Amino acid sequence: MRNRIPLSVAIITKNEEERLPECLESISFADDIIVVDSGSTDRTCEIARKFGCKVFIEEWKGYGPQKNSAVQKCKNEWVLILDADERIPEETKEQIIEILEKPGADAYSFPRKNFFHGRWIKHCGWWPDRVIRLFKKSKGQVNNAIVHEAVIVKGKTEKADTPIIHTPIRDLNNTINKINYYSSLGAESLFLKGVKTFTFMARVHSHSSGFIYYS
Repeated sequence: MRNRIPLSVAIITKNEEERLPECLESISFADDIIVVDSGSTDRTCEIARKFGCKVFIEEWKGYGPQKNSAVQKCKNEWVLILDADERIPEETKEQIIEILEKPGADAYSFPRKNFFHGRWIKHCGWWPDRVIRLFKKSKGQVNNAIVHEAVIVKGKTEKADTPIIHTPIRDLNNTINKINYYSSLGAESLFLKGVKTFTFMARVHSHSSGFIYYS
């Protein structure tokens, strides 16, 4: 078994005791894991510490600022951003190791395999759902969007061909709660930009009816 590699992983959490262990097990090859928690009332922080993570508890600032806070605490030049409901499968771990041994770019995007009740969702924009997650700390950062955040890179980006596993939905109630939550965050974000509410509501309706979820 290989030793841990000089890779930092940045994760934000709140009440993720059920899903966090599998996430952390999948990134056990990284030598630096940062968890920024926004006030969990379950065993999330305890679990993270047992896995050897560096845990920080901070007030919620929105997805972009919260993830940037985690990135800033990373000790390594190469950073992988991951959510608690995501996993790095073996083939992706091997590709990450190969990339870091001889990088050809400043950042890498990965396709995400989104699963719902154990089924891989391949339609409605759920595949390949490509996202930039691995990048040089000196070349990239998460934008300050409170929702639908993204990694912005000043440099060369390449596509990795191995996936990140994503299991965002637990059950129907969780789905409805997430739609409502993201709708509220989206409304707040658009309000701050001066977009009228009724315009946003039309967008939310079209996204919700298509069962589209972003993280």
